[in-house]
Amino acid sequence: MAVDVIGIDHIYIAVTNLKKSEEFYDGVMMTVLDFKKTYSNIENDPHVHYYNRHYSFTLRPARNLDQKHDPYSPGLNHFCFRVDSNNDVDEVAKGLKELNITFDTPRLYPEYNPDYYAVFFKDPDGVRLEVTNFRKTRRDRFNNWPND
Repeated sequence: MAVDVIGIDHIYIAVTNLKKSEEFYDGVMMTVLDFKKTYSNIENDPHVHYYNRHYSFTLRPARNLDQKHDPYSPGLNHFCFRVDSNNDVDEVAKGLKELNITFDTPRLYPEYNPDYYAVFFKDPDGVRLEVTNFRKTRRDRFNNWPND
C-alpha cells in the first residue's frame, strides 16, 4: 500500500532557555517569515507554536540541559525553510540583519545545485537554520510529479 505524504505537519525543537529562544524565534518566525504564534502546555511543559498555512514549528523546553546541540551527532543537522525566490532569501537576510542576528551572506551554492541560493544562521542553542529558494529542480519535481 502506497500512501502519498502531502507535507510536513510540524517540527519540534527542544531548547535550553525557552524565553531566550522565544525572543529569537519571534523575530525570525513572526517578523521575518510572517508566521503566527500560539501557546500550549503539553505534559506540564510550556510550548511555543509558530505556524503558517503549511506547518507548525514548535519550541519546547529541553529536559537534558547537559547535552548541547551538535549538528554532526545523530539527530537534526539543520532545518531549511523554503521561500519562492532569490529575492526572498535576500529579504530574509535583511530582516536578520535588522534583528542583529549573525548570518552568512546569501549566495549561490552550485555545489548543491546550479541555482541553489541560501542564507544560513543559528539559533541560541546552535541549531543551524537555512532559508533557500524554490529552485528549478524542486519546482520541476513539484509540478511534474507522476500521478500513478
